[in-house]
Amino acid sequence: MKKLLANWRQSSWLASSSLDTRYALIEACLIGLFSALAAVLLKQGIGWLGGYRIKAIELGGARIVLPLAGLIFGTLAGGIIELLSPSAAGGGIPQVKAALAKYPIILNLRVALVKTVATILIIGAGFTLGRRGPTVHIGAALGAQVSRWIPNSPTNRRQMIAAGAAAGLAAGFNTPIAGVLFVVEELMRDISGLTLETAIAASFTGAVVSRILGSTDLNVPLAVIDSARRGSFAIPEIPFYVVLGILAGILGGVFNRSIIRGVKFSRSLALAIPLRIGLAGLISGTIVAWLPPFFQDNAGLRELLIAGQFTWQTTALVFVAQFCLTILAYSAGAPGGLFAPALVLGSALGYLVGIAEVAIIHSESPYTFAFAGMAAFFTAVVRVPVTAIVIIFEMTADFNLVLPLMITSAVAYIVAESFSQGSLYEHLLEASGIEITEEHPQNDFMSELTADDVMESRVETLPSDLTLPKLIQAMSRSHHRGFPVVEDGKLVGIITQSDIPKDSKQNSEVLLQDIMTPQPISVCPDTSLADVLYLLNRYQLSRLPVTEGSKLLGIITRSDIIKAEANQLNCDLQRTTISQPSYVVYQTRSPATGKGRLLLPLGNPDNLASLLEIAGAIAKYHQYEVEFLRVTCIANHIYPAQAEVEIAPIRQLMESLENWGKKSAIPVHTQIRVATDVGEAILEAINKEHIDLLLMGWKGKNSGIEAIFSNVVDYLIKEAPCNLMLVKLGKSPHAFPQQLHLRHKWLIPTTGGDRINKLLTILPALSQLDAIPPKIQLCQVYLPEQAHLSQADFKHAANVLQEQLQCSITPLRISSYSVSKTIINLTKNKKYGLVLLGASNKGLLQNVIEGNIPQAIATESPTTVIIFRSFD
Repeated sequence: MKKLLANWRQSSWLASSSLDTRYALIEACLIGLFSALAAVLLKQGIGWLGGYRIKAIELGGARIVLPLAGLIFGTLAGGIIELLSPSAAGGGIPQVKAALAKYPIILNLRVALVKTVATILIIGAGFTLGRRGPTVHIGAALGAQVSRWIPNSPTNRRQMIAAGAAAGLAAGFNTPIAGVLFVVEELMRDISGLTLETAIAASFTGAVVSRILGSTDLNVPLAVIDSARRGSFAIPEIPFYVVLGILAGILGGVFNRSIIRGVKFSRSLALAIPLRIGLAGLISGTIVAWLPPFFQDNAGLRELLIAGQFTWQTTALVFVAQFCLTILAYSAGAPGGLFAPALVLGSALGYLVGIAEVAIIHSESPYTFAFAGMAAFFTAVVRVPVTAIVIIFEMTADFNLVLPLMITSAVAYIVAESFSQGSLYEHLLEASGIEITEEHPQNDFMSELTADDVMESRVETLPSDLTLPKLIQAMSRSHHRGFPVVEDGKLVGIITQSDIPKDSKQNSEVLLQDIMTPQPISVCPDTSLADVLYLLNRYQLSRLPVTEGSKLLGIITRSDIIKAEANQLNCDLQRTTISQPSYVVYQTRSPATGKGRLLLPLGNPDNLASLLEIAGAIAKYHQYEVEFLRVTCIANHIYPAQAEVEIAPIRQLMESLENWGKKSAIPVHTQIRVATDVGEAILEAINKEHIDLLLMGWKGKNSGIEAIFSNVVDYLIKEAPCNLMLVKLGKSPHAFPQQLHLRHKWLIPTTGGDRINKLLTILPALSQLDAIPPKIQLCQVYLPEQAHLSQADFKHAANVLQEQLQCSITPLRISSYSVSKTIINLTKNKKYGLVLLGASNKGLLQNVIEGNIPQAIATESPTTVIIFRSFD
């Protein structure tokens, strides 16, 4: 019976696997269809716009039309990319390669549409780039989108992206075999059954649909093909093919290096993408306008070269011009490929060598050298010799070319690798911070992500002295089944439901510390997700605490890992894909001996002394470490890691703050970040350094019509995963903390209840700023029709303050229809030193929008106002 069950399970699994494969093949065919339609649309669009460009040249002259077309259409294409889909910039193959290596690169329908429109504008405007690289990118994006629409298995998503790339290349060149080989040789480097099957299905479908719709690629006169076929491979020609391979390898290596340097130089310019591409179009159009007329229609340039329509001088001019113009266009980030330019350059180089061969040994025709040069230069640029050979062979169907193609491609590959190792696309990815090596060709997100990236920082904890009945009560109120046990903020154990004894009702004197698991297994914040998963499996755990030393930072569960994996599979990138991450250019660390951390961003130097005094008081009371952060903001188009900023004056300030920490016996950390977005940089520091309290100054006025407090403050109020303290220093002479003898007169508006308990997070620390205990006016403003309501909450709040602060508490209840006006009048008439307002995480901005008190009081009150937003 057991054997029958085992056989049944195995057959069921095989049937399911076979079904998934069939669905994958059907999905691949659908991807091939969409990719072919996109390739045909792309070609027709380029031809349509290019035709109008040629007609405009006939009417207005090349020297006016071409520069203007390059500038206008280049800027328009760049603007579309920047506004709608920045991932659509460039040739596209580096993005596909990174996505297949499991880097979180966006590939979806929007990328495909934007890439199509932008490529039509760029190539139709006369840029010397090709459409086949973009068709690979578009096909991969369509493959990713279809895999979301019709998911047969989450593990097959990479194969669907690769299938789309293969279909795009097959439809662009009408070369189905080359499409499959390019995926295997360059993109995936994987020959597993499913990869080959889906790539073949998509590539075949893409090529067939493309041919049915009449999209041919290589329009070489039949006389040229026949002449090449009539020739035979001769031994005396071998040295010339070797020389052609050597020249292609050297010049291809120079071409690649020039592209890389051009890309880095372009990114270093203080220009947005639309301006960079538009400027490149202007320069390119101006140059082409002064070249011979056949340059104005670059669609047929390769065919003219192969057909031998030019002299060797003109052919050399074509090579030099195409070489430089392609580098200019691609370096600017224009959406176009290098396949077609590489073939044009290769055909020109091959024709030049062929002319020399005819002159020396008097052979019949140089046409074979033109074809061989195409394969050789393509190999030197892309480093895919097998794909290069098959592309030329599929386009010509000439067996006489096989040996010349093999010789030149092999020599070109060896020479190019000796001159400049690695594929151009790999170097482009490295310039963007993505490294794909032979030993580790695929990015394993389980090794890249850390516990800090996916842990839950808002942890429900329990004290070790909790009695068993209260423990059971706490567990019944929560949906969690396990809790870290802490003492003074330090992890001492962990408790789960299985640890509770069965006769728990009879053990009312048992404490949590008696039944918890002491010294539990924990991980550091930088522990990789792969190691976290190993520990969970190795010890059969459901959760792991994340600690820094003995301080609890968060907890990570199996569900957190599943969410991270789902986000990676779906490329779930939100705000981080829009702005670049910040880059730390300076940092100092003190021993992490505190029980928490306070972050003080450095902005207005006039407020620093007062904020330091407040930060010091809170840090000493709660035994916090203080993190000082300075953010240097740069333009959006500059990479933070490559920005050159002057930090010498800021370093001096940081050194003085370190001395302040030593004198105050407070652990101080400092860092300087370069970023395109100040709010994002502060939020990144909060998450990275596990901040408990964010202390910020505010000028008392917003920075724009749409801002409530200010753009940065509003963003942090909504997003910061910690308590937040916003300080607006007063301008009047009695304002806290200008004169010590008036500091102790405070006003705290409240409705009672939980607000006072939250304010107690900072009130005891602030009350110790002065040797004189503060005199606190606890104020409640109520509507006249609510006079009959109970005052129990308000009286309870006063009693809580009296017990915790042991200072003078004076209750004050005022009947009014306007809370904000009442509080503002009080601050002006009674000359308080400080007004302290409490707000919840979700309610602060909404209260301001609805006309409630925080922003109005902070703006119009002459005294110092502190708004404390608790993280709940």
